[in-house]
Order: sequence, then C-alpha cells, then structure tokens
Amino acid sequence: MAKVQIRYLLQILFAIVIAALGFFQMFARIDGGLPSNVLVMMIATAAMFIITWALIARFQPYANQSIMACVFMLTALGILMIARIDAESDTRVASRQMIWLCIALVCCDVLFVCMRDYRILRRFSYVSMVVGLALLLSPMVPGLGREIGGARIWIGIGSYQLQPGEFAKLFLAFFFASYLFNHRDQLAVGGKKVLGLQLPRLKDLGPIVIVWIASMGVLIVQHDLGTSLMFFAMFVAMLYVATGRSSWILIGGIAFAIGCIAAARIFAHVGYRVEAWLHPFDPVIYNRYPGGSSQIVQGLFGLAAGGLFGTGLGQGHPAITPLANSDFIFASAGEELGLVGIFAILLLYLLVIAAGMVVAMKIKDGFGKLLASGLVFTMAFQVFTVVGGITLVIPLTGLTMPYMAAGGSSLIANYILAALLVIMSNAANKPQVDTMSDTFRMEALSALQQRQQQKDTPPRHSSATATAQVDEPGHTADMPVVPLAPRHGAHAAPPAPPVQDGEATEVFAPLRSTDDTAGGDES
Repeated sequence: MAKVQIRYLLQILFAIVIAALGFFQMFARIDGGLPSNVLVMMIATAAMFIITWALIARFQPYANQSIMACVFMLTALGILMIARIDAESDTRVASRQMIWLCIALVCCDVLFVCMRDYRILRRFSYVSMVVGLALLLSPMVPGLGREIGGARIWIGIGSYQLQPGEFAKLFLAFFFASYLFNHRDQLAVGGKKVLGLQLPRLKDLGPIVIVWIASMGVLIVQHDLGTSLMFFAMFVAMLYVATGRSSWILIGGIAFAIGCIAAARIFAHVGYRVEAWLHPFDPVIYNRYPGGSSQIVQGLFGLAAGGLFGTGLGQGHPAITPLANSDFIFASAGEELGLVGIFAILLLYLLVIAAGMVVAMKIKDGFGKLLASGLVFTMAFQVFTVVGGITLVIPLTGLTMPYMAAGGSSLIANYILAALLVIMSNAANKPQVDTMSDTFRMEALSALQQRQQQKDTPPRHSSATATAQVDEPGHTADMPVVPLAPRHGAHAAPPAPPVQDGEATEVFAPLRSTDDTAGGDES
C-alpha cells in the first residue's frame, strides 16, 4: 500500500514540475523572469496538491489517485494558458482562477475526509432533484439572473457571478442515478419490435418525455444550447446503462434532434449558431453581431498557426480570439503547444474518463454504477462538444473545457465531480472478504466453535460452588426433571421420578473428582 501511495505522489509531483517548467519558460520569454507573486502562488498551489494527496491516502486509502493527478495537470495547463493570455491582453484572470482553485481543493478535501460512503447520496434523491431544478431555473429569477453573451445562465451575487447550471448537473446526476436504480426493472421491459429494435412500452416513456420538455425549456427560455444538450444527454446515457436497451438512445437522439431543428427555425439565437457552423467564412455571417462566426474563424486560424509543435509558450497571439481563456482555451493551447500538445491534453482527459469507467465497472452496487457512469459521461460529453464546436464538427454549444477554462463555477463543480469518482474508486478497490471460499468457511467455523466452548465452559470457582451445593443432603431431593418440549405431533414423555438421596452424589462424582484433581495439580 505504501508503494502505491508513493507512486501516486510521484505522479502529482510530475504534474507540478511540468507546470513549473511551463511557467518559468513563458515568463522568461515575456517578462524576462518569473515574478515573485507568481512564484508564491505556485508554491502555495503545489502545497495544496500535496495536502490533497495526503488526505486521500489517509481517508480513502484504496482510491485511484491517478484521477486527481491528471486533473491537477489539466488545471495547471489551463492556468498557464490563462496567465499567458493575461500577459497579452493586460488582464488578471489567472490570479482569480488560482483563488477559485484553492476553494475547489478545499471542497474536495472536505469530501475526502467526511464522505466515507458515497451511498449516502441515495437517501437524498428527491432533495437532489429539487435543488438541481432550483439551480437550473435560478437565472430566471428577476434581479438575480444575468444575461451574458445572449444566454441567461448566470446569477449575480455582489460583484461575483456564478453559473448554477454547473452545480445542477451534479445534483441531477444524483437524482437520475437513484431514480433509474429504483425503476430499472420497469424501464427495461420491452414492447414491440420495429426493424429488429426492441422499443419500450408507451407507458414507460413518461420520464424521458419530462426530461425532454425540461431540456427544451432551458434551450428556449435561457438561450443555452449547451446546458440543455448536456442535461438531456446525461439522462439518456444513464437510462441506457440502467436498462441496456439501445432503443432509448435512438428515441432520445431523435427527440432532441427534432427539438433543436424546430428551435433553429423558431429562435434566432439557435439559428445563428447553426449558420455560423455551416458557413463560417461567409462575409455576411462573419461580420454579423451577435451570432457571427468571427470567433470560430479566429480559433481555426490559431490552430492552423500552431501546426504540429506549436509556436511555443509566449510566442503566439491567442488573445486575438474572443473568449480565448474560457470557451476557446483549447484553441489557445493548440496555437502555442501545437497538435502534439492538444493530443497530450486530450490524452489526459481520456485517462480520467477511462479511470471513471473502470470504477463504474468494478463497483458493486447498481446506484454506484449509474452515478459513476453518469458523471464520467457528463465529462466526456462536455469535452466532445467543446472540441467539436471549435473544430466545426458540431455547432458551438457554449460549454467550456473542464478544469482548464477560466471560471469558478465550472472549476469547483468539476473538482467535486472528480472527488466523487475518487471516493467511489476507493469503494470499488477496497478488498472484499470472499464468503464463498473454503478458507473463509473454515476460519468462520473455527471462530464459532471457540466462542461456543468459551460460552459453555463455566469458571472453576463456579464449578466448585456447584459441587458443594450438590453435596448437601436433600438439595436435589424431590426436584423433578423437566423434559424437553416434544416435537410437533409427538407424545409428551412423562416427567422423571424425583432423585433420591445419594443418587445426585453418584451422578456428579466424576465432575467432583475432576475438579479435585485439577485443584490438586494447581496446588
């Protein structure tokens, strides 16, 4: 166990060293050296990473800490690119991101120490549903919600802004996992077959219809394609895991496609994104505001400028792209790190996703399997939609890269997601006693026999006292012997006659002689 923990520590130290080298190289090219305040923040962050490792090793000893090592590396690369963009655009987003990172690490540490069993989340399934829906709808509250970039997905608390949808996905994942675990048998029952595909029964379509209506409501009211798509896709994926029926994926895909096509024709903000995806280099669409394609085109130019190995840290111009430190941070990394760099970033995401899927397969209970699958799919889907939107595979959705993009809400929510996967990996890897093995049965039988012998063997002073009482004349006289209770249907035996004087002495003589012998040996 100690060797495993040392290996995890080396992985985290490797992530710290790579990030430190990147910061030294970038600031050496931009400012001629590393500023002292940046050095202090780097040391503090590295210390918090090591503290998190120590807490996991202490309270979650069987957890797969490679998940957190990859997350630390992604976060360090993200802050590195944000600091690079700050140097070019004269902003201070990186320092705020470091503060959010500290808050996220504290939240993770609290979970690692306090949550010994993730199954406690199942007790609060409907509470999670209420909290998740409240967070999802909170931007619509007058005076609380904020509209940024045409999407009303923010809430303002003083000078700070939060995106509650990032936390809503966690609470809704808790509810979906609990609900589908309790109703998986009904939802798995098949109906008629169409073209070889087993369709569900009509009466079982209620949950997916309700979730579809809710996701369309988010798309229509909040103008947020990304959250509605992620919300609906997470439920459909968990529904497939719970039932094993691919027909749910087909029905969910068709339903969401119909909703998006209708929304693109009815609502302008959705139609603009589709047009920017189909015709990004059209001059009219490029110069249109809002809803133009200039952001997509600038991101493509940045990826093209990076080439295979990138321009180098501090050598490119990623700040030209709008929202280069949040929505398009992947394009910023591609410009300065090149194709090799973004492949390494995608490999880190793949390692986290693969580790999460291993947890989902190894964990014993159905609720844990559904929850781990839902959380991992949410992360994978978010990465796919961001990378696909930047590379014109799909329209832009407005989602951000987990762990890398600037933003406190996304960083804290995704760190909590990773912490839950680590806690569930501890439960999945914890050694279980094989109750069916011969070794376990022999040990259990031996322990049971020893306990029975200790229970049946009286103390020596009790034996001597009993013998003295038996030796008293008349002690057992006229004492009837109570027979055992007869079996059902059997005749009861008559009570035994009273024991006569002297007979008890003969009966207990062997016991008395044994005790006397034992006492003589001891003396």
